[in-house]
Amino acid sequence: MKTIFRLLRWPLGQIVIFVDWITRPKIPVYAAEKRDELDVNTAKMKLYHFKQCPFCVKTRRNIRRLGLNIETRDARNDPQWNSELINDGGRYQVPCLRIVKEDGSMEWMYGSKEIIGYLDKRFG
Repeated sequence: MKTIFRLLRWPLGQIVIFVDWITRPKIPVYAAEKRDELDVNTAKMKLYHFKQCPFCVKTRRNIRRLGLNIETRDARNDPQWNSELINDGGRYQVPCLRIVKEDGSMEWMYGSKEIIGYLDKRFG
């Protein structure tokens, strides 16, 4: 049963990525001052994700819809980001938004619903 799931996961993931690609929201156009402000406010945010994870796709779509410039880190295919997610974040769970606060401390926010709610409240 586990083997069947693994065989199905890759093609289903490709379908998720394709559907995302053909239906992705447009990036809003902001005035230069607003764009600069958004870039400053998101510079210390990193999104740890898996490319084919539906919850990660949902989170990335929201980031695009808001026009945010948040660095994405593929925790499945990059050993550095995988290790950082586990060792620094404490959990092997995606999506995960790492936020470096003003005082230098880090907040690790897990789950698409929580991340999307936070970004909508802060930038929406």
